[in-house]
Amino acid sequence: MSSLALYRRYRPESFAEVIGQEHVTDPLQQALRNNRVNHAYLFSGPRGCGKTTSARILARCLNCEQGPTPTPCGECLSCRDLARNGPGSIDVIEIDAASHGGVDDARELREKAFFGPASSRYKIYIIDEAHMVTSAGFNALLKVVEEPPEHLKFIFATTEPEKVIGTIRSRTHHYPFRLVPPGTLREYLGEVCGHENMAVEEGVLPLVVRAGQGSVRDSMSVMDQLLAGAKEEGVTYAMATSLLGYTDSSLLDSVVEAFATGDGAAAFEVVDHVIEGGNDPRRFVADLLERLRDLVILAAVPDAADKGLIDAPADVIERMQAQAGTFGAAELSRAADLVNTGLTEMRGATSPRLQLELICARVMLPAAYGDERSVMARLDRIERGVNFSAGGGAPSVGYVPGPEAHGGAAVAAAPVPPGGGVAAARAAVRGSGAPVSGQGGAGATADSVPSAAPTAPAGPVSGPPGAGAGQHEQPPQPAPAPAPAPAPAPAPAPTPT
Repeated sequence: MSSLALYRRYRPESFAEVIGQEHVTDPLQQALRNNRVNHAYLFSGPRGCGKTTSARILARCLNCEQGPTPTPCGECLSCRDLARNGPGSIDVIEIDAASHGGVDDARELREKAFFGPASSRYKIYIIDEAHMVTSAGFNALLKVVEEPPEHLKFIFATTEPEKVIGTIRSRTHHYPFRLVPPGTLREYLGEVCGHENMAVEEGVLPLVVRAGQGSVRDSMSVMDQLLAGAKEEGVTYAMATSLLGYTDSSLLDSVVEAFATGDGAAAFEVVDHVIEGGNDPRRFVADLLERLRDLVILAAVPDAADKGLIDAPADVIERMQAQAGTFGAAELSRAADLVNTGLTEMRGATSPRLQLELICARVMLPAAYGDERSVMARLDRIERGVNFSAGGGAPSVGYVPGPEAHGGAAVAAAPVPPGGGVAAARAAVRGSGAPVSGQGGAGATADSVPSAAPTAPAGPVSGPPGAGAGQHEQPPQPAPAPAPAPAPAPAPAPTPT
C-alpha cells in the first residue's frame, strides 16, 4: 500500500473529479471550450476545498497537447508531468507566497516571466497563499499581471481575498470556492473507504464529516488517521468517538432523558461520568447543543432525516425522535438557549465542571426564573406530567388527567362540609381525586366547585343541562345520593310583651 497521505493519493486530476465546486468548475470548463481563457485568475475560499488542486487542473487543461480542453487527455507529456504523482513541469511554477512574498521575489518573478515556456503552450505561475504577498510585492507584479505576454498565465490562490490589493483583484477573474456540503462529502468518503477495502461502521462517516467541517483535505486526513489505526473489524464507532474526542451518544441520551423527566440525580451522574471519564466538558456541552439542535428540528419537522436536515445513523435518529416527543416546544427551545449561553460562558472558565453543573441546574429548574421562557417551560412540564420543584419549599405539582382523558365522563363533585367556603371545597376536591386548578388545565377546577352555604338545600338542584359549576355540557349522570339535610334550628319563641 502506498505511503502517501490519503488526500494526496486521491487528489483530483480533472474538473469532473472535483466535488462540491460545480459553481467554479462548470464555468471554467465552458471557458476552455469557448477558448476564452483569461490571463489571470483568483481562486479564494476556505482551506482544503480545492483551490490549488483546481489551479493545477487548469494548468493541465491549458498545456495539454489536445488543448486548451476541459478534459485533459492524460497521455501527453504535459499531462503526465502534472498528474497527481508526476514529477512536475518546468513551465508550471508553484510559488508559496508565505515565504516568497517580498518585493525582491516579485521582481525576480517579473524578470523570468518574459522568457517563453520550455516545452509547453503556456508558462503558468500558481501563487499559493497570495494574501501573504506584501503591498510592495503586489505593486512590483502589477504591470506584468495587467499586460502579460501571450504565453504567460497567473493563478492566485488565497484564503483571504480581501488582503489582495484591489489593483490586482480588478485584473483577475475571481472564483470563490465554498465548503463542501456534508452529504456530498460523506458520499465521497464512503467511496474512498471502498477503494481502500476497509469496513467502516455506520455513524463513523458523519463524525468524520463533522470533524472536517466541510474541508475535503481535513476530512481526508481524519479518515486517514482512522484507517491507519483500524483493526481487523475495521473502523468502529467507539474507536472513532474515542479518537476524535466526541461524546458517546449514550451519555447524550442519558442527559437529554434526565432533562425531559426532571431527574436531577441522573443528570448530575452524567456530569460526574463525563469528568471522571476524562472527557472535555466543553466538548460535551458542544455535543449536547448539537443534540438539542437536532431535537428542535425533529420536533418541527418529523421527517427531517428523510429530507437530509439531520445526519446521523438510523438507530440514533429513532432515539432522537422519541426524545423530541417527550419535550414541549417551549421547554426544548429554552434548554437549547441555556446550553448555548453556557457554552459561551465556558470559554476561559477556571472550573468547567462547575459551569457544566450550573447549565444542568438552569435547564432543570425553570421555577427558579420568572422570565417568559421559564414560565412556558413550566407549563410544558405540567401538561406532560413531569414533577419539578416549585421553589420556596413548595411541594411538587403533578399532572392529573381531566374528564376528557376518560372519555368525557364527568367527575362527581365531592361533598363539601357546610360553611366550608372555597378552602374546604379545594380540600374536598383534592381528597376525592378530582382535578385541581393548575393541574393539567383540563376538566373542572377547584374554584368552579360550588360551595355549600349554611342555608343551602342539600338536595339536587334542578335546572337545564350544563348549568353546573363549569358551565360545561355533560351527558346525564346519575345524581349522587343526597346527603341528609341538617335539621333546621327551632325558631325562637316570641317574647311576651
